[in-house]
Amino acid sequence: MVTTVTSFTDLRNRALPGEGYDGVVRVSSGGYYGTGVLLYDGQAVLTAAHLFDHGSLSASVRFETSSGIQTVSASSVLVHPLYNQNGSSDLALVWLGQSAPLTAERYTLYRDSNDIGQVATLVGYGLPGSGATGALSGYAAGDLRLKAENRMDVDFGTLQSGLWNSLSWSAPAGSQLLADFDDGTVGHDALGMLINRFNAGLGLDEGLIAPGDSGGPAFINGKVAGIATYTASLYEGSTHPDIDSELNSSFGELAAWQRVSYYQQWIDQSLRAYYPDAPTKPEEVKKAVPEGSSGTTLAYFLLQFTGVRSDPNEILSVDFATRDGTATAGQDYVAVHGTLKLYPGENQAVIPVEIIGDTTPEADENFYLDVTHPVGGSFGDGVVQLTAVRTIVNDDGGAVA
Repeated sequence: MVTTVTSFTDLRNRALPGEGYDGVVRVSSGGYYGTGVLLYDGQAVLTAAHLFDHGSLSASVRFETSSGIQTVSASSVLVHPLYNQNGSSDLALVWLGQSAPLTAERYTLYRDSNDIGQVATLVGYGLPGSGATGALSGYAAGDLRLKAENRMDVDFGTLQSGLWNSLSWSAPAGSQLLADFDDGTVGHDALGMLINRFNAGLGLDEGLIAPGDSGGPAFINGKVAGIATYTASLYEGSTHPDIDSELNSSFGELAAWQRVSYYQQWIDQSLRAYYPDAPTKPEEVKKAVPEGSSGTTLAYFLLQFTGVRSDPNEILSVDFATRDGTATAGQDYVAVHGTLKLYPGENQAVIPVEIIGDTTPEADENFYLDVTHPVGGSFGDGVVQLTAVRTIVNDDGGAVA
């Protein structure tokens, strides 16, 4: 991925190691492949459910980072329970059988509903090509991780109503983001010609997903806002904006992404359900965590809400971020930051932090987690921040002066 305005050999279209996209991975299953993205806890990859339509729930994940190439087998795969092969709820989580490379970025979710109209960066391992000619179906020169940009023009409901509900497939209202592949002309502006949502595109930065990009992320402000699902070549009467009338990711086609803000509850709660040995009450919280010798292990912080919701359907939230003490992010633990939400029926959840293992004797070290900006509750009169500490216990022996 992706088909782009200029050639895939143009460096503007390459997502090279070390450029911030090393958590975008190639996912293989049963002889098929797609793309995925490593999530904020470093334990699981979010991808498209239709990669597993052939019946196998085994998978391998290929990382391409500044430290080289590493392939990790999946330990488990979870397909969204409402997924159907028409593209609705097309999401799956792939848990890794071992630690993800430390050089692979972990990405948070784009949780706001203001994604329509924003420019997203598309990244994936699909077929290269150009808007003028479409994807290169015979390309076999090796994996390429490419990137481009596109504007998230509308959601699925807007397209469906704009075409008088004439589409042959459906999706829950607000659950998909759509963008078209513009070449700067009115004649190939699909959403402009079909539903009067005119936009000339982003010039040389414009692109669209292609085969192999399924499951790939659309980033807004560095957060995962969408997961690539399908492309479409639409027409209405004599209006057919596709430049070549073939479904090949060329100018005039459009693509859809599962909208992460719509599905964030399923993603968050599915991840929480799989955390090993996570505490469920304060007395189970381990405030000192062994370092380990390699890979990463998890330290947990437990957040509890002890009040009463004014509305049982209210979603509570806080922001959180790790902070160095004597331990250093990137050397001793993996820094995290984001928003934790407690959904209806939830009064507590854990925040995991990856502890980096090594074999170097050193003193015990500590780091902090700061929790701020409560929504739907408070920390108490005059309290604006809560802070907790975890100690990383040296388990390598030796004496440290």
